[in-house]
Amino acid sequence: MAGQIPDLNAEARTGTGKGAARQARRDGMVPGIVYGGEADPLPINIPFNVLFKKLKDGRFLSTLFNLKVDGQDDVRVICRNVQRDVVKDLPTHIDLLRLKRTSRINLFIHVEFINEDEAPGIKKGGVLTIVRPEVELNVVAGDIPEQIVVDLAGLEVGDIVHISDVTLPSGAKPTVDRDFVIANISAPSSLRSEEEAEGEEVAADAVETVAESEAEAEE
Repeated sequence: MAGQIPDLNAEARTGTGKGAARQARRDGMVPGIVYGGEADPLPINIPFNVLFKKLKDGRFLSTLFNLKVDGQDDVRVICRNVQRDVVKDLPTHIDLLRLKRTSRINLFIHVEFINEDEAPGIKKGGVLTIVRPEVELNVVAGDIPEQIVVDLAGLEVGDIVHISDVTLPSGAKPTVDRDFVIANISAPSSLRSEEEAEGEEVAADAVETVAESEAEAEE
């Protein structure tokens, strides 16, 4: 299970329709609706500043939240739509979907790298380059993994870690249908410089050889 699902605090909205929504916005709130599951739709208000910050943090539409509303049981929700002002691009309405524990959703899961001290490539000065610190997985709402683990033990310089190399939690699967790269161990800068220098020397020798051949041909 995930270590902690972030809370999203809201208040029940009295009244529905455009008038109630406009009043909520005048009061510094963003009106919204919670729907789905076996309960009736619930009109809510979320403080504008709270919602705006969460939107700026990114990946709001793929984050599972624990919705807390006074007088209501906590419920897990995921955002399905954020309406915005066409001029100011600020949130004006939000739709939240209730999730059952058996519901499947797409979420970004943290990637944890272990056993760096047991990777020969890193011991030789190789650099761990992390391509994806998070991976989007399709998971069951009631069994969300806190992280996926990449074991670096035994990896050499030049080795690449693909998603197929990682043991995923039970029931989880990537949302991308290809064997994408998560990380690699690249050569240390000193070694790359030496290889580049050798390449330049080989190129220079090749040019010199061609020049000599052309000169001999002219004679």
